Amino acid sequence: MPQTFAIEKTTFLSDGFRLTGVLHLPGVPHPPLVVGAHGLMSSGESPKQIALARRCNELGVAFFRFNHRGCLDSQGYFRKDTTFESRCRDLECAVEAVRAGAGLTGRLGLFGSSLGGAVCLHAAATLPVHALVIAAAPIRNRAIADDAAGRNNLEVDPEFYRKNIRFDLSEKLAAVSRILIFHGDQDAIVPVSSGREIFGKVGEPKKLILQAQGDHLMSDPDHQKQFIHEAGRWFERFLIPGHEAVRG
Repeated sequence: MPQTFAIEKTTFLSDGFRLTGVLHLPGVPHPPLVVGAHGLMSSGESPKQIALARRCNELGVAFFRFNHRGCLDSQGYFRKDTTFESRCRDLECAVEAVRAGAGLTGRLGLFGSSLGGAVCLHAAATLPVHALVIAAAPIRNRAIADDAAGRNNLEVDPEFYRKNIRFDLSEKLAAVSRILIFHGDQDAIVPVSSGREIFGKVGEPKKLILQAQGDHLMSDPDHQKQFIHEAGRWFERFLIPGHEAVRG
């Protein structure tokens, strides 16, 4: 029989801000859940998240993608309300709200791209996360601040990024495991050294995939296909009972 998937638009509160998101549900009872966190200037409509949500549903895993405060149609003002701490809080509230509202009590996975990857790393040190996939994630804020200062395409004072998006995850990573890391070796925004450093500091099991000639946006279609395939396998391995033992 063909699989049937459901897509539900939903809202939840984070520090009084009403945030919007989309929940992708597979046609299986009580599925595990992956929650995605988008990059600094992106949204839950990221093509990577949409494609990964479809793949997760095919594997019997629910996926929730949402818009941080001040992004797309979520409440808040980007320039005023965006901080690293607020991004972390939004993710925590998304996990809590969706799991409670949809009755998703199974295992939890996180996916984060760029700054979203850093947010997921921060969350994975404290939340009961069973699997984590990140792409082009910085270990500290300096790379993002320098890039934003160069582009400044939101007409925001570059100092905003240095003041509001401040973090250094190097002391938290020893508590993180079951992590799959993607990084393009030609990433001009977050250097590949960040991916290597994260890999060196996190615990086992872990895997690092360096994409040859890969950029920050993962624009190469072959890299995108590799990402969807490998990320799907990682979530299947650690979120679906029985697969971890089989894959070892």
